[in-house]
Amino acid sequence: MDNFVVSARKYRPDTFESVVGQQHVTTTLQNAIRTNQLAQAFLFCGPRGVGKTTCARILAKTINCPNVTEGIEACNECESCRSFANGTSMNIFELDAASHNGVDEMRDLVQQVNIPPQAGRYKVYIIDEVHMLSQAAFNAFLKTLEEPPAYAKFILATTEKHKILPTIISRCQVFDFKRIESEDIVAHLRKIAEREGVKYEEEALHIIAKKADGGLRDALSTFDQLVSFTRGNLTRQLCNENLNLLDFEYYFRLVDYFRAGNIAQSLLLYEEVIRKGFDGQHFITGLSEHVRNLLVSLDPATHKLMEVGEEVRARYGQQAAGCGLALLLRYLDISSDFEYRYKEAGNKRLFIEVALMKLASIVTQTAGREP
Repeated sequence: MDNFVVSARKYRPDTFESVVGQQHVTTTLQNAIRTNQLAQAFLFCGPRGVGKTTCARILAKTINCPNVTEGIEACNECESCRSFANGTSMNIFELDAASHNGVDEMRDLVQQVNIPPQAGRYKVYIIDEVHMLSQAAFNAFLKTLEEPPAYAKFILATTEKHKILPTIISRCQVFDFKRIESEDIVAHLRKIAEREGVKYEEEALHIIAKKADGGLRDALSTFDQLVSFTRGNLTRQLCNENLNLLDFEYYFRLVDYFRAGNIAQSLLLYEEVIRKGFDGQHFITGLSEHVRNLLVSLDPATHKLMEVGEEVRARYGQQAAGCGLALLLRYLDISSDFEYRYKEAGNKRLFIEVALMKLASIVTQTAGREP
């Protein structure tokens, strides 16, 4: 039985071009290499799983490659690139500050920096989770960071920029990594699924991207989990089941009941949701989000704000057109109010049922006021 390699490692980008969703960073780094204007230290900031350490590794490999391509990428064929790929490079050092955060480790690093590289152009030090360094370790590192040897480059990575000393930040070029957009995550998952021979529904990939909340590593971990659960056939229904998500079909049905003034069916549908193990907070939050998506779908200019596939986007548009702006605003006003007050409710089931009765009564109340 072959050893399984998780997708986050198997498909980890090894060139600037293959980095997902961080073009503002990769383009700047490539231009710096092209013009030979590399800073002495870099600080990569941003949420987890968006490519900070990956970009640090690619930068370290590229600046030590003697045969950089015209597109400013490492050749991946020279001795330096091969040793990096094999994990035997003597010029690139990775330090996890979460487990090596003391002053002694930092003093050892400072002493090591004073030794010139035996081969290659630069010695590159990648310090991950740098905010975990102790105050004494930061102080021991400060002078070296300010005046390093010409052959030394430092790449610091952190998810918590506010914990870094201002004196450290002022000595670095700071790159802020952004959360990766849902469409970019979906496109990346689509490529991997096709390479791995995984069958998928487009909406299943959107569910994974939404669950990941901008983190590509989280998306790939969830993808691996769901591939195992579904035996390589990613469907929307199975993804919702494994991730314990409430399918949007419930909310489409619910809004149809509201429009028809059908209180009984609205309450029965909520009973069905409860039997599936979902709590009221999850349900009412999802309802508010559904109504929000309906409002967003009224204007084609805001369609991109919905993290769903094209088919579901069209369904939102159809249902929204049948409701109209005024009715949707009343739906959102009630659902968001009950969502906000849910935690304080004594009888939580009755609280949600009252919300559903109010929502399903809007149409009949409006009709009763008409002449």
